[in-house]
Amino acid sequence: MLLVTASAVMSRLNYFEWMFHPVNAPEFEAESSSKLEAGEMILAVRYGDDALAYPIREMAYHHILNDVVGGVPIAVTY
Repeated sequence: MLLVTASAVMSRLNYFEWMFHPVNAPEFEAESSSKLEAGEMILAVRYGDDALAYPIREMAYHHILNDVVGGVPIAVTY
């Protein structure tokens, strides 16, 4: 009975939310002071004159990032 109850509870929960926490307030550095290695992969977004880059190694941990590019709210996901 305990197994059935636990299974029923887990089927109603989104346990992935426990593992992956979105980044709501990202912090950025200038390209000149960045600690990225030369061959490191990034996700890049450009909208109008505004451009931002997100390191894949950070996105692989968080999976989603809420940001604003060129005044437009976006959700970056990996």
